[in-house]
Amino acid sequence: MNQTQDVKTSILEYVYVIIGAAVVAIGFNVFLLPNQVASGGVSGISTILHGLFGWNPGLVQYAFNIPLFLAGVLILGKKFGVKSFVGTITLPFVVLITDNWEPWTDNPLLGALFGGIVVGLGIGLVFKGNASTGGTDLLAQIITKFTGLSLGTSVLLIDGIIAISAAIVFDLEKGLYALIGLYVTTKTIDIIQLGFSQSKMVYIITLKQDEVRDAIYAEINRGVTKLPAIGGYTGQARPVLMVVVYQTEFTKLKQLIKNVDPSAFVIVSDAYEVLGEGFKRA
Repeated sequence: MNQTQDVKTSILEYVYVIIGAAVVAIGFNVFLLPNQVASGGVSGISTILHGLFGWNPGLVQYAFNIPLFLAGVLILGKKFGVKSFVGTITLPFVVLITDNWEPWTDNPLLGALFGGIVVGLGIGLVFKGNASTGGTDLLAQIITKFTGLSLGTSVLLIDGIIAISAAIVFDLEKGLYALIGLYVTTKTIDIIQLGFSQSKMVYIITLKQDEVRDAIYAEINRGVTKLPAIGGYTGQARPVLMVVVYQTEFTKLKQLIKNVDPSAFVIVSDAYEVLGEGFKRA
């Protein structure tokens, strides 16, 4: 049974990788490339080289992706696996076979916004398949290994250089569009990975712990966890109540706390995925 489940999971991951890479390629060809939006990565490099020399973006991406993948395997080990190689090969291939598609907009701002969304959607699907599309992600990991810079800093450094290059090769406005596209892509990836936040995690610091807890049980029917804590100023034990509620329940919870203890200190944050009784099953 477990072996059958593993096979199904593996097949699903390959489907995510192939579809995701294809979506990235289509977004590139119909939104980013025709509007000269070089929003980071090897696709951004290929956009710049296409603008400078007219080089075929698909071939340029192959020329960068394959050596970077091999370098990643040699320097960082074989952790990338077959799925990442599939993503590395699929993306430029779909770029090549869809390079005659008509642009879906000739407005650079719309190209940056919708290109960022589509590319982010595709990359998010590839990540769901536990793989990558290679390119500058691997280069960033190599830089991190040899320089000690954080991965986020390395990615920002590479994409920043690409955006600046776009501003030089095309114009400043195109460089700004590239930054917009990059930002939208990263936010879309987060949404695909984490989903839209439908729940709130609430921390409550109150002198009326029992009353607040009992009110939550009675009025909202949510479990409450008491976390041990010590007041920094008083040095006295002052437990913190933690509760997770749906967004639709949050207003009621806030009013309930205010009614029981108007002086309570409340901290609220998004909870993107909640597994367990009363929420989604693991």
